[in-house]
Amino acid sequence: MQTESTGIAVFGEALVDDFLTEQVVGGAPFNVARHLAAFGIASLMITRIGGDDNGAMVAAEFKRFGMRTDGLQIDPQAPTGRVIVERSAGNHRFEILPRQAYDLIDVDAALAAMARCTPSVICFGTLAQREATSRGALRALLAATPAMRFLDLNLREGQVTERCVFESLHEADVVKVNEQELSELFRWYTDTQPPTTDMAASEVQLACSRLMQVFGVSGLIVTLGPRGVVYFGADGILHGASAQADTGALVDTVGAGDAFSAIFLLGSMLAWPLATTLQRANDFAAAICALAGAVPADIAFYEQWHTRWLAD
Repeated sequence: MQTESTGIAVFGEALVDDFLTEQVVGGAPFNVARHLAAFGIASLMITRIGGDDNGAMVAAEFKRFGMRTDGLQIDPQAPTGRVIVERSAGNHRFEILPRQAYDLIDVDAALAAMARCTPSVICFGTLAQREATSRGALRALLAATPAMRFLDLNLREGQVTERCVFESLHEADVVKVNEQELSELFRWYTDTQPPTTDMAASEVQLACSRLMQVFGVSGLIVTLGPRGVVYFGADGILHGASAQADTGALVDTVGAGDAFSAIFLLGSMLAWPLATTLQRANDFAAAICALAGAVPADIAFYEQWHTRWLAD
């Protein structure tokens, strides 16, 4: 079988955030895949949608970003993933609907799609693992490739079990979490739960080191919002990036973590120095916070970043 070189395979949910007055395509893995496509990184997005209007919106995004579609499955019965979002002052309430198409990713179709490419990285999260069908498909994909495994944990209340997190961490090489998620991992898997206000504190570094040793993780990324980001490496050295650059007034933080993940993976693919990768990922995440939504409506948004980073 002839194969094509694909930099990154991304597995998980593509869905529609339903604000009742408007519908916006989202899903953390799909956000990552779209950002990567905008920067010219060949990616295989493995997901499943329904044959409905929301599915057509998702498919249109594949076309808008010039993404290959052989990993896009169409379910004849289940609906395209939908999250009902209720806006309130300074906050959002999310209702993540059960039994959606992305819960039913077919293992044979997924394996066939990945057999046609040779990814060097496979990126996955936990939401699409909440049901056995998609969880089994992911496990089969991981077993079928030697690619580096990047886990963007993305814990969602009521949508993931500790067992799923445990198994996912064991599968991962590099793990990205936010502060809340890190505290949850401390609670589950270490005998201490130090505060994360000072990530350079010895007790925090010791707890992170224990996590990495237990799960065999080579890199642990902790995003800190406006305080920046830290990276714990297998060498025991703590790397970091400064507070996010001033890229405009804060609109919302939806998709900031996905934007960070995409640029971290971009930097890894292009062999940027780690410090450069962390700072650029942090700055790009800040820029996404100055937009409404997780992915820009106008692809021209990416031009300034191409000019800054890829002009040479």
